[in-house]
Amino acid sequence: MTEQEIFTKNLILSTEFDRYILEHPEFADKIPLNAQVVILPEDDMELCRVNMEMAEKQREEGQQVVYVHVGTVSPQISRLTNVSLEVKAA
Repeated sequence: MTEQEIFTKNLILSTEFDRYILEHPEFADKIPLNAQVVILPEDDMELCRVNMEMAEKQREEGQQVVYVHVGTVSPQISRLTNVSLEVKAA
């Protein structure tokens, strides 16, 4: 897996996790302040391994770690509404 693939997959996971937290604030309350949050996608074992390795290297001394186990990320339809496109002539 390339660095770009890792970045892209983790960007999607972190965005979806942020959305999940917004919709489930009680979940966020369980995460200690200044904890290292590691997202572990159960449907992508290679990314799971990479994330565990990166987390170990980046963890601060004494820092708590929270592992977020994610089953799958559902395909998503855009949440945009009333979208229009305007193309101007050169």
